[in-house]
Order: sequence, then structure tokens, then C-alpha cells
Amino acid sequence: MSLNESIVEDAALTWFGELGYAIGHGPHMAPGEPAAERDSFGDVVLVGRLRDAILRLNPTIPEEAREDALRKVLRVGTPSPTQTNRNFHALLRDGVLVEYRRADGSIAGDHARLVDFDNAKNNDWLAVNQFTVIEGQNNRRPDIVVFVNGLPLAVIELKNAADEDATIWSAFNQLQTYKQQIGGLFHYNEVLVVSDGMNARIGSLTANQEWFKVWRTIDGEGDAPKTALELEVLVRGVFEPRRFLDLLQHFIVFEEDTDSDRLHKIIAGYHQFHAVNAAVEETVRASGMGMADNRHFHQDLGAYWAGRMHGGKPGDRRAGVVWHTQGSGKSFSMLFYAARIVRHPAMQNPTLVLLTDRNDLDDQLFGQFQRCHELLRQMPVQADSRERLRELLQVASGGVVFTTIQKFMPEKGEKMPALSSRRNIVVIADEAHRSQYDLIDGLARNLRDALPNASFIGFTGTPIEKNDANTRAIFGDYISIYDIQRAVADKATVPIYYESRIAKLALNQAALPKIDEEFDEITEGEEEDKKQKLKSKWAALEALVGDPKRVALIAADLVQHYERRLEAMDGKAMVVCMSRRICVDLYNAIIKLRPDWVSAKDDDIEAEKKQACVVKIVMTGSADDGPDWQQHIRNKQRRRELANRFKDSKDPFRIVIVRDMWLTGFDAPCLHTMYADKPMRSHGLMQAIARVNRVFRDKPGGLVVDYLGLADQLKHALATYTESGGQGNPSIDTAQAIAAMQEKHEVACAIMHGFNWDKWTTGTSAERLGLIPAGWEHVLQQEDGRQRFMQVVTDLSRAFALCAATDEAIGLRDDIAFFQAIKAQLAKTSGTQRPPEEIDAAIRQLVSKAIMADEGIIDVFTAAGLKKPDISILSDQFLAEVRGLKHKNVAAELLAKLLKDEIKLRSVRNLVQSRQFSEMLKSTLNAYHNRAIATQEVIEELIKLAKEMDAATKRGKDLGLNEDEIAFYDALAANESAVQAMGSAELRVIATELVTQVRKSVTIDWTVRESARARIKVMVKRILKKHGYPPDLQEEATKTVLAQAELLSAIWSVA
Repeated sequence: MSLNESIVEDAALTWFGELGYAIGHGPHMAPGEPAAERDSFGDVVLVGRLRDAILRLNPTIPEEAREDALRKVLRVGTPSPTQTNRNFHALLRDGVLVEYRRADGSIAGDHARLVDFDNAKNNDWLAVNQFTVIEGQNNRRPDIVVFVNGLPLAVIELKNAADEDATIWSAFNQLQTYKQQIGGLFHYNEVLVVSDGMNARIGSLTANQEWFKVWRTIDGEGDAPKTALELEVLVRGVFEPRRFLDLLQHFIVFEEDTDSDRLHKIIAGYHQFHAVNAAVEETVRASGMGMADNRHFHQDLGAYWAGRMHGGKPGDRRAGVVWHTQGSGKSFSMLFYAARIVRHPAMQNPTLVLLTDRNDLDDQLFGQFQRCHELLRQMPVQADSRERLRELLQVASGGVVFTTIQKFMPEKGEKMPALSSRRNIVVIADEAHRSQYDLIDGLARNLRDALPNASFIGFTGTPIEKNDANTRAIFGDYISIYDIQRAVADKATVPIYYESRIAKLALNQAALPKIDEEFDEITEGEEEDKKQKLKSKWAALEALVGDPKRVALIAADLVQHYERRLEAMDGKAMVVCMSRRICVDLYNAIIKLRPDWVSAKDDDIEAEKKQACVVKIVMTGSADDGPDWQQHIRNKQRRRELANRFKDSKDPFRIVIVRDMWLTGFDAPCLHTMYADKPMRSHGLMQAIARVNRVFRDKPGGLVVDYLGLADQLKHALATYTESGGQGNPSIDTAQAIAAMQEKHEVACAIMHGFNWDKWTTGTSAERLGLIPAGWEHVLQQEDGRQRFMQVVTDLSRAFALCAATDEAIGLRDDIAFFQAIKAQLAKTSGTQRPPEEIDAAIRQLVSKAIMADEGIIDVFTAAGLKKPDISILSDQFLAEVRGLKHKNVAAELLAKLLKDEIKLRSVRNLVQSRQFSEMLKSTLNAYHNRAIATQEVIEELIKLAKEMDAATKRGKDLGLNEDEIAFYDALAANESAVQAMGSAELRVIATELVTQVRKSVTIDWTVRESARARIKVMVKRILKKHGYPPDLQEEATKTVLAQAELLSAIWSVA
């Protein structure tokens, strides 16, 4: 039995059934059916179930108020789909606000619950397949809709795993269509799922393709077996009733982008969901506020793990450390954790203190929490002074307070006073391993003195070093690990590649003194003071790194390198310098080479819009810094505006030069290259290079270009990483990308062996253009040539994009552009949709420049040497031109594509014809691809098929039938013996009558209403019987006629 979509659907419904869901079949529940659960196909809420649930969950609220709650849910719509969804989510999570009069006449306010979050069994769980929704002229039928208490909270769209054209991304595209055409269903949507049975992804209403993510675990204790189907893991891991309620209540948040006014809906990934739940359990244990649970989790070292902390004891105030690699959503994990812990009954309305060690980090994290305050059910507060911090902490309970560790400083010469002795205070530290956590006499000691009974939890993007006893003494050990290898595999981050340019520029690495920790800790604001303390060391290194000749050399290399990067992959760059002086000198050296990259006065955005690229320095400073630096010194508001511009991939502000601004906590997904010319080590280095690992469209990886010799520091970082149980290298040497590129280039050249493409670089436009069909032909002559060539060029392009500025890549770029040009034509004729990860990010601009004909961009016909047909594709003149083409394989491919397109057009109107022609085309192409017939023969076969299609079109005119009538005629004449028994004249009469009667009887929803369908079936049978259609053929003919009527009724309903 062949695999198809309905098998995938049946399997999914079976898993839902095993989780305790009732299973419904959409057509049985449709309006007008005996088991109908809605009045019209426009209704997406199963009102009866919702009304029952509101009564069951709110027995003390009067009926009138319950009906009011129901009305508010059904009328939740606003002009903005996302805002509507946000409003509904608040009703689902917090209940519907209702008012009613008490017996004594006073007014009571209450929240009517829509879902019981505490007792999963108290809810009504239902999964329905083929649930038709009709809005206006749009009739759509999602594969599976998941209802909780009659509310459609999840939509699952499935594709056939065995069909290479039906990918999870075609399911994703279908969901986008549904959102446009049947928007009412998505007012209530909480999660979207796409799958082909094998692969599965989960995303939110606003998520684009790159944010539909895999869900790899069922219970969170470890990965599901590698043999498990992704769809099964997702269904069992997400939709198990208790877990699904947890996700709905605590792990969905709406974030307002204050700069673009866009609203984003964010759903936790599996690593965040399980890490936060483990962290909450550990916090309750550490605080001593709840009874300890002695259950132990199996620790699966390495890739992904969440569970009990080793050595944790009840009341020890050490809740543990969550290590999730940079870029994998750490700040959202902190937000979900905060929201979860403030609602935990055992914690009795705790106070949370969110701690960072830098003001800019405090601002960033605070901004994130502020934008998502609905989940916290309170507005977070920032302590801007020590006095304010003390005031905020001396409350009886509650509060989410942001501060820096420096504010826990006593008055000079005094001991830090205790601010609160409550046990239900939780200190959440961001990057819990910096040097300030010093228990003896440092800031951490003050923190402990101020909050003697608080529990401590740390979140970090980099591992704690083995010898870092301080961090462990305060926070404890790991409770969740999500490492680089796993983040890259999940596409939560992209890999980081490393390229050293020191040898290339003949820079003297040996002359650079070694950096130590003290030196590493100098930050921008402290530069002047620390310089005095470390005068000789600083001066020696700064003078060497900032030598004018060296700066000029780096500027020239950087400009050339970045321009080559841009040819391969659109994106932005960050340059990290050692001092503000070097930042300014480097900026001046770059502008000397590229005057049109200059930053406009006062960052005038209108003036800069006319530039292709703009370079800016982002740094702090004061009036003392002298006139030459003043243009680069901006206030906090202007720096924030620049940050938003840098994050916008379309803004010409493409290169930023920094000293240490934006190196931590700054997310610009379109940033793909970092040029490092500053001593960095350990966590600081890991934090900095992670700026380029963010997922963005089809970005294959980030690149760190080293001008200062950071290889040893990276090795040390890797050692720390693997010691901590992490897998995956923090950075990958570009030598690996070069080796991969060279290997794939050899394979591509082997496929093109015997073909000369020298004219690609030396010839005229016409000669270059002429190479494309000839190369195309050459590929098609090979065994499985199309498939092999397209795959190898995809791999080659990806590798090229990661090392485009290296000499090795530059040597191959013309070849790669030629291969890409051929691949582009092959892709156009195959007509197959490829998922985004297979579409090349690489060398777009390179190729478009290389294959631009004088008259503009070429299309598939021009490349083959044909004029694009504006007459019917099946005309004799056109077929004769195809037959005469020099490149026979190209001619066959082109003709096959045109016939496929024509059959697709017919399939909308004429079922039998499209089936027949589709089968004929398939068998001809199979014979061709299996080399069973010669290319010239296949062209003749395809031309014959084209003529038959043309004849079929004309047959309707000859019989005096219109398009609809000929479609029904073909349905009746599909069986040869029926034509012999009745003759074409009688079949013509039946076809005409069928069109008239069926058209009169169909309504927009007849295909999904069993009763309406049965009525039309009876009518068709009666007409066939009346005209004496052979009885033994009637059943089959009726089926075909109904299928044909389904096709045409979609056209009739729009007409």
C-alpha cells in the first residue's frame, strides 16, 4: 500500500486517542448533520462544549454572567488578527472578567474560567480531522484541529512523507493561506504544527519559517529515541493534556516591538519548557518553602538535559545553574521562569531580584520583561539607586526588581545591612560566572548579607569553569544544559566559523604580550582609570595594536574581505577594537579607502538611505575627548536608535565599530561577520563571538575574522566547554569550509567533465549565455544528472558563502557562478518546491551579475534559445521549434515542464482528462529518466501527448459542448464500454442535463455535508438510470461525476 497524507493523519489521530482525546470526523459534525456541533461553517468554536465547560468550571457564577463570558469569547475579534489572538490568550490564561449582582444588591466582579489548569481531566479534549471552515468565498479544510472545551487551540497541517514535492514547508505555506482566508479560526489559535509524518515543526501565529522549531523530547528527561518519528514526539511531548495546559498557561508570551509597532507571539522551545520546570522545582526545594520531592532524574550528559541538581538539599538556597548556549533564547527562559515562579503556590507571592553586572545589560533585560509584563501579571521595577533598591526589597511580598550587583554596596566602612530575611526571595543572576561573585569580601558577600535567606539561581550562555568554586558555592550545579551542537542541530543558532587573517597580513603575533584576567576586565567606562594602573602593559599593547601602518593594513583587508562577503551573502559586520582611539583611527582609515561609506552628520537617515553602505562607531565618551571624536559620541537615546537601525537588514548602516558596546546581550540576527582586533578571553570571548550565531532567513553561518591571534583563547574556551559536558565546537575553522568547498567543486567538475566553459569568463554576453543550454544539456545526459548536480551545487554554494573572502574561494568563484546558472535553469524546469534550508543563500548577486543578458534577466525559454510563447503552448509552430532545438535533453525538459503546467491548469476543471494526461506524461518521463528510450523518442512522445491534449480541447467544440459539459462527458465516457453501449450523442445529452441539475443543486458547503452529498448522489443516479446508462457501470460513473462536480462547484461558487 502506498503512503499518503491520510495515513499520516490516521497515525496522528491514533496518538491523540492514546493521550485521552476524543476523536471527531469533521464531515460528521458539519452543520445539517445528525451529530452537528455548529450552526454554520463560519463557526469555529464548538459553542455547546464551551458553554458546558463554563458551567462546569464556574458553578458559583450566575447563568447570566456565564452567558456574558461566552459572548465575550465569541466576540473577541479586532481589526488586528495578532491583537485579537493576544486578547483571547489573556482570556484563556486569566479567565473572562464578568460582573453580576449579589443577593444583597451589591455588584460582584469575578473571572469566569475557560480552562481548568489544575485538573486536566476536568476539561473536554477533542481532536477533529477535516474540519471545514468557510469564510466568504473561501472554503478550507485544515487536516487536524485540536479543541479544548470547544476552543480550537491548535491547527495541524500534514503532508505526505513519500511525495518529494509535499514538504513541511508546503504545509507551512498552506497555513499562511488559511490565516488570510479563514482568519476566524486563528483568533483562538495557540500553536501551529506542520509535518510530513517524518519531520515536524511547531510555531506560533506570527512565526516565520525559521522560527518553526523541532520538539525533541517527550518527558524532558532526555531525547526521544533517534528512531522515533518527529511528529509522534511532538504530539506526545506537547499535547499530553497536563503538559499542554502548562505550555498554554506559562510558556506563551506576546512581545511588542516598540520600534516597528509589530506584535510577536513567542512559544517556548522544548529546552526552555523543561529547563524552566526543572528550575522551578529546584527553587522550591532550595528555598525550603515546599516539601522536597526526592525523585531523581537520569542525567544524560552532553547535548540536552534538564533535571535535579546534584547535591541539592532542601533549604540550601542554591537552586542551580541553567546553561543554555548564547543565542538560544536565554532572556526568554528567564522570563518564563520568573512568570512560573511568581505563580507557584508554595512560594507565597515571592519577590524576584534580577541581577546583572552592567547597566546596559540591566536595561536590555528590563526592557524585555517590561514588554512582556502580562505574563508576569505585574510591571517590573528598575532600582536606579541603592536607596530605591532598599526601599523595594523591604516589602512584605511580591515584586520583580531589576538591579546591578554594584548597588549592593554598603556605606563606606560599614557592613552591608540585612534588607529582608524572608525565604521567598529569589535572586536570578544573568551570566552567573563573572568575577564579581566573590564570597570572601566582594559584592556577592554583600548580596548574601543583604538577603540572608534568599535563594539563588543562575542563567548563563557559557559554561562555568571547572575551578570556579565561587559560582558553585552561590548557585550550585547545573540543572539544565543546552549546548552549541544541539542548538545548531535544532536551528536555534547557526554555526560560527573562524578565520585567522594574521598570516595573511604578516602581522607579528609573537610581539603581542599575553593578556591576563585583570587586563581583560577593563571596560569602556573604566578605560582611563585602569590605564593608569596598568600603564606599561596597556601602553605597550595599545601602541602595537594601534600602530598607524597596522591599522591601515587592517582597514584595507577588512574592506576587501567584507565586499567579498557581501557578494556571497547579504548581511552586516561588527568590528571590535581594543581602544576608542583605535576605533576612531580605523574608521578614518576605512573612510579614506571608501569615502562613500562615511557616516552622515547627526546620523541623518535620509542622507544615508542613498548610500549602499555606512560605517559608524558606537562608543561612550564626554566633552573631554576632543573635537575629532565628538561625531562618534552619542547619548543613550541616539545609541538606541542606531541599535534598531543596525538590526534592520534593509538599513544601509552595515558596519559598526565598537570597543565593548553591543558585545553582550545585543541581538542583530542579520549580523554575519565579526572582525576581532581586541584581546578577549574566556566568557567575554564566547559572549562576543555569539553575536554572529543568530538565526536569520537563509544565513548558513556566522564568521569571526581574527586579526589579533585569538586561537589559543578559543581552544581554552573549548576545553572549558567540553569539561562541562557540552558538545560541539564554539567555532569551526574556515579551513573546514574551504575543504568542503574544494571537495564539492571537484564533484561538480567531474559531472561537467568533457565540457569546456572557458568562455564563461572571457566571452561576450551572447557567448556566456550560449553556454547555459549547452551545460544544461551536458548535465541531463549524465546518469541521474539533474538530481546529483543540483545537490552538489547547493552544498558547494553553502561552503562558498562561509569562506567567500579566502583566496581559495576567490579562485573558484567564476566556476561556482557558472554551476549556479545551470542549476537555476534545472530548478526552473523541475518546478519542484524546495524547503528554505535547501535554497542557496550563496552567491545570489554573483550569479545575477554573471547571467544578466543585455536585454535583462534571462528566463528558461531564452536560455534554451526559444522565444517565450505568447500563443497557446500547444501550437504546431511552437512544437516544431522545440523539435528543432539543438540541445535535445533541454528540449525534453522544457516540453515536460510546459505539459505539467498545462495538466495542472486542466486539473482545476476536468478531472478525467487531467488524470489521463498525467498518467501518460508520468510513464513517458519514467521511461526517459530510466534511459529506456532515447531523448529524441521522448521528444516525439511528448509532442504526441501535446497534440492529444490539443485534440481533447477541440473535441468539446466538435461535440457542441462547453468546458463544463465536456468535463462531465469525459467523466461518463471514461469507461469505453459505456461509449459503445450508448453512443456519444446520448452521453452528450446526459452531460448537458448533469451540468444543469448539479449546478442548480450544489451549495458552497455541499461537499462537506453528508446529507447534501447523498442527495446529489441520488439525483445523479436517477439521471443515469433515466437515460439507460449501463447499470453495472453506474456506481463507478456516479463516483467520477461527483468528484468532477466537486471540482467545478469551487469555480461555480466564485462565478
